Amino acid sequence: MTAWRCDSTVSPPVRHAVTQLLAAVLLSACVASKPAADSPRASATGPAVVSSSEATSAPQDSEAGATGADASASGPAAPGTPGASSGATDSAPVTAPDGHEAPSMGTEPPPPEDPLAQGIPTPGDLKRLDFRGGEPRVPVRLMEGRNEVTFSPRGRMRLRFGGPDEKMLDAAAGTRWTVRVTQGSPAVLSARVQLAEFRMADRAGLQAALESWREKGLAVRAQVLGSVYGIAGKVIDNRRTLLLVDEVLTPEAAGHKQAELLRSHGVQTTLFEEVRTPSKAILEVRDEAGVVVGMAQDRLDAETPDGAGFDVRQVEYGVGYDFHGFEDRTFRGALQLVVDRSGRLAVVNVVPLEDLLKGLVPAEIFARAHSEALKAQAVTARGEVLAKVGIKHLADPYLLCSEQHCAVYRGRTGEAASTTAAVEATRGEGLFSEDGRLVDSVYSAVCGGHTEDNDVVWGGPPDPSLRGRPDVIGPVGAHPLPASLERWLTTANLPAACRLSSFAQPSKFRWEKRFTSEQVDTRLKRLGVGRVQALALTDRGVSGRAAVLTVSGDKGATQVRGELNIRRLFGMLNSSMAVVEAERDAGGRLTGWLFRGGGWGHGVGMCQTGAIGRAEAGQRYQDILRHYFNGAEVAPIY
Repeated sequence: MTAWRCDSTVSPPVRHAVTQLLAAVLLSACVASKPAADSPRASATGPAVVSSSEATSAPQDSEAGATGADASASGPAAPGTPGASSGATDSAPVTAPDGHEAPSMGTEPPPPEDPLAQGIPTPGDLKRLDFRGGEPRVPVRLMEGRNEVTFSPRGRMRLRFGGPDEKMLDAAAGTRWTVRVTQGSPAVLSARVQLAEFRMADRAGLQAALESWREKGLAVRAQVLGSVYGIAGKVIDNRRTLLLVDEVLTPEAAGHKQAELLRSHGVQTTLFEEVRTPSKAILEVRDEAGVVVGMAQDRLDAETPDGAGFDVRQVEYGVGYDFHGFEDRTFRGALQLVVDRSGRLAVVNVVPLEDLLKGLVPAEIFARAHSEALKAQAVTARGEVLAKVGIKHLADPYLLCSEQHCAVYRGRTGEAASTTAAVEATRGEGLFSEDGRLVDSVYSAVCGGHTEDNDVVWGGPPDPSLRGRPDVIGPVGAHPLPASLERWLTTANLPAACRLSSFAQPSKFRWEKRFTSEQVDTRLKRLGVGRVQALALTDRGVSGRAAVLTVSGDKGATQVRGELNIRRLFGMLNSSMAVVEAERDAGGRLTGWLFRGGGWGHGVGMCQTGAIGRAEAGQRYQDILRHYFNGAEVAPIY
């Protein structure tokens, strides 16, 4: 039995679709809000974006910000397969056993005395994470681009329709509801080409890049993205500065501009998108008999007051991967059903951070691993989530996605008792450097025996917490180092933590990958050098990972910079800790190229497989993290 009820004690929601979506995000997102005069407004459905007060000058703030997980899906951006330029996590996560890598609706900021008193913007200048409930609630996209979605509450449900009357639907546990999109219209987006990303402290690097591109005749600007806020006396700062082409384009035209920059300058770029006109749609709610019982403009909010959560039918996952599919899943927290950028339906799980981690950590590391390694993973994952809030999905009605681009999350369905215990044992803990700042706790799957410096992989200034170091168990001096990379890669029985782990993957610790000359010519065709005659990996870091690939062909030569960019050119090499050699036939004709390397992922921060090896050798999670993050200490965030 369902019943309509109008609750006069609830203030009417903001009526405009854009503001409705923004209000939901502002409680969890954070980004300073002081756009330059000529800057377009921030994404209407995402956190606000801050432009530098003068697009032509480097930011004046010297505070360091997080660089983001691996630029391969977290590196500067995303590492892990960190996402290309924004810090996604190229953490090349350890494969899990299944084979895979509400706050108050008010918008008032926390009281001024709660935040930081060290020259950092005041609460009135920020849109910050809401910690008033003890931990933040994070809006995570479960799927999008759907015409309809079916779900059931596991406890008594309240469904809010919004509108001037704040219409609500109360329903019993186990009832089934379908939401369908009608009259949908997509958002109108604009885009700028993003050339690079810099940590806030790297003013010199940003200024040099600005001047360099201007000398090449390109109009560029700096844009600050991210946030800084404080909790329990700790500073959480994930700000970074983007270097953008100043020209505002349609997404299609921006794609052509990217191709042009690749041909002319050999630079891999990404797109920085903003919403010009928000998407719109009517959402119909149907009961089990298919009868329309109510409609909403652009968004519906569903919650179970007892926290029982929801079952969601046919959740789409693995989009773009060979394991793409659909699965019924169960989630803690609340649901938002909102219009996505295409004018179709997105399902967003608004979930407390600790509950989010319970469904996320098992997808990042083997749930059967040693408990101390699982605790280390829980702490790093907590920091990674906080580092991504307000940085990704700025043109979308959520902060994070549940795929590799952000972090794989399956909700209650993906939880395991062992990883849940690790999350609960480390509740609210993060990694902090000596100056009290949250460490950018990035990780990758297999370091290959030596971790890497952050500046080699992502550029910018060195981060004291992210220094590459040997990852061997036992005396370091008894073994060769990657300075002699050929010898390092061929050393037998190296006592590396990621080789000794019971979860070691020999084909990732050391590997080979061959390409025919035709395959390489095809992959590198867009560089415009013709038939490839020579390849050279240079500018290596302490682990032997290369930051520059020089390509010479019969029509010219160029360089590709960036660890992730190099890997992507060759179908995502396991890592850039590699040597490359030409292969020729008996007549001396070039027939192909052989890469021989070590490790899987960018290699910065924690080695996940190595963490398991260290735990198995008797180290506690605090010791494991102290090793990988150069003395950083575990401390409570909330």
